[in-house]
Amino acid sequence: MFDRYDPRDDIREDDRDRGRERDRGGRGAGSTPGHRDRSARDPFTRDLDLPDGRDRERARDRDREYDIDGSEARMLATVGSFRVVSEHDLSALRDDARTPQQSMRHLEDSGLIQRSPLDVNDRAVVLTDRGRDLLEANRSIPRDERTRDRQEFYAGLRKPRELTHDVKVYRAYERTEARIRDDGGRVRRVVLDYEMKRDYQRFLHERNRGKKDCDGRPARDADEIVHWAQEHDLPYERDGHVHFPDARVEYEDRDGLDRFEDLEIVTPHYRGAHAAGAATSGFSCHMSLGSSVGGRGGGRGGRGGFAEEFV
Repeated sequence: MFDRYDPRDDIREDDRDRGRERDRGGRGAGSTPGHRDRSARDPFTRDLDLPDGRDRERARDRDREYDIDGSEARMLATVGSFRVVSEHDLSALRDDARTPQQSMRHLEDSGLIQRSPLDVNDRAVVLTDRGRDLLEANRSIPRDERTRDRQEFYAGLRKPRELTHDVKVYRAYERTEARIRDDGGRVRRVVLDYEMKRDYQRFLHERNRGKKDCDGRPARDADEIVHWAQEHDLPYERDGHVHFPDARVEYEDRDGLDRFEDLEIVTPHYRGAHAAGAATSGFSCHMSLGSSVGGRGGGRGGRGGFAEEFV
């Protein structure tokens, strides 16, 4: 059974006007070498025309204006890329005199993020629609040059009951990104399961579009589904069941080759088919408690075998 995707997550470019207000000196006039280095390697803000220095600057989305600095821009882009990130994990993106709590309070007061209880010591952070709109309005790539390979941004709580699981996806990404960087690679973007499942559902129902007598059933047979899964480097079963990771990290290795690594968060509640699927999928699995399994890298740049990461 596949999750329904939020139609708002589709590209909504036609009704967006790009609006920016620049200082004459350009963005990041108050940035330091450390800030510039972090900004340059950050895949989530790389194609955004937003402040990247220590000083807050004006950012605009149509008739709305906000004052944010480079760390706050990275917070917004990071949360949008993963849909939800824990407040504790976001704190690492703030590395100067302004505290993470000051930044998150400022972003929340500006209507750009929403915080929800996660546990007694932490909160989950998601973008509001306004937060996502600000990111979308400030993409630096011209509209006619955008491709499917751009970073998607999400807003709102999708499954409140799965917050504890979902915030661990970013934590698993952090460890994966650090290893890729240490090996001389560079992350290009992260693709969440929502995006992969959305594309899959479109493929399943493509032939039904416009048909008034459509009964809602997929218009694809098992062989076509297997072919689609192979084209998208996803594990599958011969009956046409496709397995999706929690996230796919697409990156360029030290030799300039395109690769990817699929991440899956495994919990102690995995039993039966779920456990078997995780074990055989080849995904790089990160156990949230107790132990870990894993190993699917793609393009394939990951580590094989039964793995080793805790989140």
